[in-house]
Amino acid sequence: MKLNPYAFPGERYEANGHITYQEGMTLRDYFAAQCILNDPGEEYSPAEFAQAAYALADAMLAERVKS
Repeated sequence: MKLNPYAFPGERYEANGHITYQEGMTLRDYFAAQCILNDPGEEYSPAEFAQAAYALADAMLAERVKS
């Protein structure tokens, strides 16, 4: 199992004979984004809140690999 796969299927675009493939966001980024939906209040600076969200995302990915 890939540790940090893409959260959503990629999309393939064709325009003027060129093919582009958009991968999308990673599962780590998706998990972190879900964590920041909660209001941190006055306890954290924006940087601290972002660090905490990614720490939670990393923990979720680690648990996912165990399953």
